[in-house]
Amino acid sequence: MDGLPAREAAFSIVAPRLLATFRAGVATMPFVRRSLYALGLALVAVCAAAVAAAPVPAFTAHYRLLRDGSQIGTATVTLVQGRDNTWTYTTASRGTSGLASLLGANVKEESTFQWVGNLPQGDSYDYSMDTALKQKHRTVRFDWRTHTIEVNDRGIHSFATQPGVLERHTVPLALIAGLRAGKTTFALPVAVRDRIQLQHYRVRGHQEVSVPAGTFQAIDVTRTDGGDPFEAWFAPEQLPVPVKLDQRGKDEFSLELESWSKG
Repeated sequence: MDGLPAREAAFSIVAPRLLATFRAGVATMPFVRRSLYALGLALVAVCAAAVAAAPVPAFTAHYRLLRDGSQIGTATVTLVQGRDNTWTYTTASRGTSGLASLLGANVKEESTFQWVGNLPQGDSYDYSMDTALKQKHRTVRFDWRTHTIEVNDRGIHSFATQPGVLERHTVPLALIAGLRAGKTTFALPVAVRDRIQLQHYRVRGHQEVSVPAGTFQAIDVTRTDGGDPFEAWFAPEQLPVPVKLDQRGKDEFSLELESWSKG
């Protein structure tokens, strides 16, 4: 009992300090809440800016599909934003005339990717062609955890990734994104059957192009590395989609824009 007065004395000294500390903590709580609220707003703003800054916005576009100047079908092209900054780019083609119609030809290409700068860095690609005579399928998978690419095209082929690598279906997106950023030359790392191929494209000039969707002062872009001939026309200040596209070589076709809409 002899120590009780000493303990009371000590408590009388410490207690006011504890109370002062508690009051100071309470006083700072509104500041903390305000700080957290401000931080939350900042994060929302950053996320909104990231969405707004997508190099190419979501769209739906309809095209005439031609071969040797004659219409053989139609194509619908869509770009849709999903979760976790993942985008899906789809081209669905259907034969409506001539042999393509008789064979019931349908082709679907679907790519998923994430924008890395102005490049649609690949996540996956699926190709399927169905006709009355044959079916064909091709896939590309990008594994960014193991940094490998696996292509299933007449056998399985695996090779290493590199930053910004894409596949052939998303090349037009990379071109229009670059044009919107002011580029005139392009070096695109493209995953082909068994390796990454550096494909080169450049602006040839400006040209008036008439398609079912109208007449446009378009930028003419062509492939320059000696690969399959490719030429496309873009009006990046007006449209997020190609005005016209010519693919020659083994898989020869042309696309001419009929209509498009946002989202």
